Amino acid sequence: MDTNIQKFNALITTLEQGSFTKAAESLNYSQSGISRMIADLEKDWGVVLLERDRSGVRITSDGVELLPYIRQICEDYRRLQNGIDELKGIRTGLIRIGTISSTATHWIPNIIEAFQKDYPNIDYELRLGDYSEIEEWIAEGRVDCGFMSLPTRPEFETIPLEQDELVAVLPEGHPLSSQQTVRIEEMLEDPFMMLDKGDRSEFSSIFKRRGLTPNIRYTTWDDNAVLSMVEHGLGISIMSKLVLRRMSYHVAVKSLEPQEFREIGLVLKSRKNASAAVRRFIRYLDCR
Repeated sequence: MDTNIQKFNALITTLEQGSFTKAAESLNYSQSGISRMIADLEKDWGVVLLERDRSGVRITSDGVELLPYIRQICEDYRRLQNGIDELKGIRTGLIRIGTISSTATHWIPNIIEAFQKDYPNIDYELRLGDYSEIEEWIAEGRVDCGFMSLPTRPEFETIPLEQDELVAVLPEGHPLSSQQTVRIEEMLEDPFMMLDKGDRSEFSSIFKRRGLTPNIRYTTWDDNAVLSMVEHGLGISIMSKLVLRRMSYHVAVKSLEPQEFREIGLVLKSRKNASAAVRRFIRYLDCR
């Protein structure tokens, strides 16, 4: 059974990575080993799962039909192992977390530090992404849980954690920096640095709800890039207070009028079906 699971994981990882070479690096196998495991599956089942050419690998129509069952078997096997681990006590395990950059920087280290004192042999895998990517990873079982903005897909279980205020970020000495608060309508003329968090960006939705169009000159997913450009007087932006925690950039930060917030929470398929390690990890969220 373990051997078959390894072959299934080899197939899934090859599709995710797009090549045997990258899959081999990810799983710590040789390229020939990955290729051989998938070839074994094709021989045993009498079907072709992957098309191979110089550009990489692509899944066949037979592979598309079988892939959901393969993913489900891997997920069920992981749950079986988690059940065995739970019977033994949480001595070892792996927690896979999808996260946005701000929670990865300011929350997760504190939570893991507290959790690790009680469960020192748990390992962690962090995947950094935007909201849409994290939702996909949770749905596909590639992560156990994810820190992201709410709301999310209705089929997921959520644990709301914090209302994170969204604020105006301006160069020092900017005309608006002398005000106590800044109205969105006052931010339309300056070059705007849009922090892109995917299809569900709360930053762009602030303008859309009001029927306003900012003068977007730069778009990036990197918080530090936005702050650096604002510091250099290249434009203005809207960011969250969590991102600005322990900030070293010389910029002016002002509350919006009216105030705007994003709700950050932990998202997972089901707390009931989560591993024992993940369920225990949830108890430490207040340590953030």
